[in-house]
Amino acid sequence: MNKIYILLLGLLISPSFYGQKDNENIEKKGFVKKEMKSFANKMAAGNVNPNTLNYDLRYQRMDVSLDPAVNNISGSATSHFKPTQSMGSIYFDLSNTLAVSQVQYHGTNVAFQQLPTKEVKIDFPASIPANTLDSLTIYYSGAPDPVYNTVMVGNQSGTPILSTLNEPYGAQDWFPTKQSLNDKIEKFDFKITTPSQYNVAANGKLMSETNLSNGQKLTFWRTMYPTPAYLIALGITNYVKKVDVIGNPPFPFVNYIYPSTNANTTSLANIEWTKQIMNTFETYFGAYPFRDEKYGHMEYINGGGMEHQTMSSVGSWGKDLIAHELAHQWFGDKVTCNTWNDIWLNEGFATFGEHLANEKLLMTNSQFMNYLQGQLSYITGSVGGSTYVPDTGLSNVNRIFDGRLSYAKGGYVLRMLKWVLGDTAFYQALKDYHARPALAYNYVKTSDLNASLLQSTGKDFTEFFNDWIYGEGYPTYTIKWKQASNQIVFTVSQAQSSPTVSFFEMPLPIKVNGTGGQTAYLVLNNTSNNQYFAENVSFPVASVQFNYEYQIIEKNSTVTQDNTLSVSSVDKDGFGLYPNPAKNELYLKGVDKATEFSIHAIDGKLIRKDIYQPGKAIGITELVPGTYIFTVKEKNIKFIKY
Repeated sequence: MNKIYILLLGLLISPSFYGQKDNENIEKKGFVKKEMKSFANKMAAGNVNPNTLNYDLRYQRMDVSLDPAVNNISGSATSHFKPTQSMGSIYFDLSNTLAVSQVQYHGTNVAFQQLPTKEVKIDFPASIPANTLDSLTIYYSGAPDPVYNTVMVGNQSGTPILSTLNEPYGAQDWFPTKQSLNDKIEKFDFKITTPSQYNVAANGKLMSETNLSNGQKLTFWRTMYPTPAYLIALGITNYVKKVDVIGNPPFPFVNYIYPSTNANTTSLANIEWTKQIMNTFETYFGAYPFRDEKYGHMEYINGGGMEHQTMSSVGSWGKDLIAHELAHQWFGDKVTCNTWNDIWLNEGFATFGEHLANEKLLMTNSQFMNYLQGQLSYITGSVGGSTYVPDTGLSNVNRIFDGRLSYAKGGYVLRMLKWVLGDTAFYQALKDYHARPALAYNYVKTSDLNASLLQSTGKDFTEFFNDWIYGEGYPTYTIKWKQASNQIVFTVSQAQSSPTVSFFEMPLPIKVNGTGGQTAYLVLNNTSNNQYFAENVSFPVASVQFNYEYQIIEKNSTVTQDNTLSVSSVDKDGFGLYPNPAKNELYLKGVDKATEFSIHAIDGKLIRKDIYQPGKAIGITELVPGTYIFTVKEKNIKFIKY
């Protein structure tokens, strides 16, 4: 996704910059998503054009003439399609600024209409049966509408350049296609005729370049991977072509850059750095998804970057931008959000790619902690808004491409998943997610990610996603602790910043520091408010830290020592009942499965028999104050209800 840097380079690389602790994420404030302006009016139509739902677009071939000095396109687009039901006509998305001159079907011209809805409707001589592979060719020409900047013409160092940017609904500005997020184009060919002094960069593999007798050049690119229409792209100028290899085992690394960039040692060094981040991403995310073709960059005039499949468009060469667009090749390109509501599945994952690059390659640990602190400040700087884009937000591209919610919070949700699962299980789950046959090179929803995580880990994250993706806001924790002998006890209460979430159920990261420099790392599985925990600690405690490596999203939490806390009775096997005395709720320690328990009055009268569910509180509000016997697994514990 596009980002443009508006901060001074010195600020971006200064260690003291990363240490600033203000109330905004300066790193994300430096990113401006320029494609927000594209097709703002069509976003109100939602994610799907219903007129294009009755066929599968299998192949497209673009045969067009383009000159970067002229805002004009002319030629044809051939489409192979397979109807999902009998159809007498077919629709393609196409801007009204482009004029269709004819449509050929089986060598014969057929009737067509260009509609005010930016569609072309083509009528067949007879209905085509379902599941019949067929094809047609649309001939068209015109000047792409400059309002939307889908096809951008300008210059770099005085030389004309043409760049394209389709996201979210711009593909129809320069070729007839199907833009709904439900059908990837299985195979795409570019056959681009330009003046011979220019080079053409595009998705896929370069098949041929042919100099023609009239001073023109025909460039042929082909991609054999399924591609959404919004990720089809090309660039044309006097590019310097740099061909190398990347990855292990190696595959082509192809960069089309400006001559001025080729003379810039810093830019060239950062392009070379792509090899390092590719190795890192292949380690943690799995094999690069488009190895049979290439990865690389084409420089373009829009600024920032865009994750065009197999060849990202970039307007600058910052390492975090390179990492962000590369991460998209797995998340956004191989698996693509099924609706713009779920854009966090693209942008949150790419932002997490920045986390990974910073953690593993670009920052010291202290710098990375300051970076995370900045992310948290940005995310919690406002209460409103869910990571998921509600339907009411689809008419507002600023809401869809929201830096705080779709990017920063989406990326941090993944960091929290990593905290919950542990690094090994988390990264394996990510590899499983984009490799599943039903999801690979397809469209995905948040529910698909949830189902994949359940299959990989055995954990159901429905409640987690309800809180952090569909809900709003963040928790604030009040943690009190006391040491008694070889135990440390905690009470944890939580307030929520938004009423959309009743309670954030999260394992809480606790670091216990000893008076002699000892440390212990604890996890408190916080499932209810005012929860009591008792943990064994073998050394005198000096202090307790919460969220010590910014593992979770929270704000304004406090940790205080409170010597008035009661301590539960915990036996040598780690079994315990707490708090004791208790007013409304009891908790068990050392019981990890559903188990029958009973409560008797001190005179032996049975008061209650029930099933204990691990992690859930046992309500005792109905008991009158007094002394009781709690029995579970042949253990009897006396407790006081007050």
